[in-house]
Amino acid sequence: MRRFLERALAKAWRMDAGQLRDLLVSVASENSLLEAVLESTLDGIVVCDPDDVPLLFNKAAERLLPLAMEGAFDRPLWESVTDDDLADFLEEVLRSDGKELDRVFAVDAKGASRIVSVSVTPLVRERSVQGTLVHVEDVTEKKREEARLRRAESLASLTTLAAGVAHEIKNPLGAVGIHLQLARKALAAEAASHGCEVDGKVTRHLGVVEEELDRLNRIVLDFLFAVRPMDVAPEEDDLDKVVREAAELVRPEAEGAGVRLELSLSLSLPRVRIDRRYVRQAILNLAKNALAAMPGGGVLRFATARSDEAVALEVSDTGSGIAEEKLGKIFEPYYTTKSDGTGLGLTITYKIMKEHGGDIQVRSKPGQGTVFTLAFPLPRTERRLLEYDAELRAEAEGRE
Repeated sequence: MRRFLERALAKAWRMDAGQLRDLLVSVASENSLLEAVLESTLDGIVVCDPDDVPLLFNKAAERLLPLAMEGAFDRPLWESVTDDDLADFLEEVLRSDGKELDRVFAVDAKGASRIVSVSVTPLVRERSVQGTLVHVEDVTEKKREEARLRRAESLASLTTLAAGVAHEIKNPLGAVGIHLQLARKALAAEAASHGCEVDGKVTRHLGVVEEELDRLNRIVLDFLFAVRPMDVAPEEDDLDKVVREAAELVRPEAEGAGVRLELSLSLSLPRVRIDRRYVRQAILNLAKNALAAMPGGGVLRFATARSDEAVALEVSDTGSGIAEEKLGKIFEPYYTTKSDGTGLGLTITYKIMKEHGGDIQVRSKPGQGTVFTLAFPLPRTERRLLEYDAELRAEAEGRE
């Protein structure tokens, strides 16, 4: 097409009005096709001039990037991007006339949380750089699938190792605990026979041993809980009621830490098939992590809502948040950011959700808090009722 236009333009001075009209129609048709291709691609494309001011955004770019579109064509691209990390990246690369491929960011655009891969390359035309091309790809599902595969592999290897090791550790721990109690009694009896009390230093040392023994026992129990098959017995139940029970259990600890509890429950949720024991455990695991992330106080919020496919519970906090590079690892066994954590709490929560046929997602930013979303699938009968209601509403709107 380009060569055709060059030849046509070379002869334009000899063309009559009809031929010029046909040429313009041809050019307009070609431009329309190129525009349709650009707007139909799933990846975002932004073309900037040599001053880094956008010349065009396709629809995918407007959807994937957090943008303030007003005045976007009158200023450098980074000034229109509302995500600070992404804006800083674009400013650094564009100002240096550099090239960067596949830099990953977690962004909130159009009310949705996404993971995007951004590439910046020079726009070359006629063997000279005449601007910049910014390519944006939505890799949310790809990253989530990679994380799911890692979790599945970790759980499989953990299960293989667990059967022998856990029992080999648990039995000696039980024996140590029994003999520790016997030692305490023997020391107390010996001291009483001499009319004195057990030395304070000895008592403190024994106390430390007991604390560490309890800690080891908790680790082993968590380990066994994480790897053993769960005897989940789901029944149709009220998720809001389970959330309220879990909130009351965690309330004393929250108040002691200066954390305010907020409940935003739907109150009209359909019943879902859950095992109350395990779901309450999952909620408590998330709540304890949230409290640990807010040592100076904050807000812990439980919110429920319904969609066409599931009932969702959000557990959110205003704590320290989680860095992007750590988000994909937090459900893996033994991965923890706490000095006294076992790294199994979120692994157990993930396993509980999978045993219920549900899903768990997380979004977070350092300094802005964390939101975990637990999605419980609706029973089939409930889905059919929702579909039927939707059909009735569509018919009613059609009649109007």
